[in-house]
Amino acid sequence: MRVLAFEDHYDIEAILVAGGVQTDDLVIEQRWNSSDALDWIRRFAPDVLLLDHFMPPRTGYEVLRSLLSSDAVRPSRIVAMSSASEKNHAMVALGADEGVVKFDLASLSFWPKTTGEI
Repeated sequence: MRVLAFEDHYDIEAILVAGGVQTDDLVIEQRWNSSDALDWIRRFAPDVLLLDHFMPPRTGYEVLRSLLSSDAVRPSRIVAMSSASEKNHAMVALGADEGVVKFDLASLSFWPKTTGEI
């Protein structure tokens, strides 16, 4: 699964690992700003797109609006993952598949989970 995250403060892979997500079969690309967001989406062709709202220079909402009105291929799953629930609700209303506070990102059911076995 190819995962593209736009998040400017927290390491998304670290959040997933800490939450018990098995990341070995994930290809995770994190962009620390939203410059050239549509170009990254087109080039990386993610299955899962993670969007933080509060990220310079364009918000996750603005990136999502641009994506949905472009000719870029829509990722299979778009997740709004702001730390502010109301921003996630706004992105879901615009067209994201789901919204979750970023620190609860690992709780989403589509991630492969670790078994806990050594």
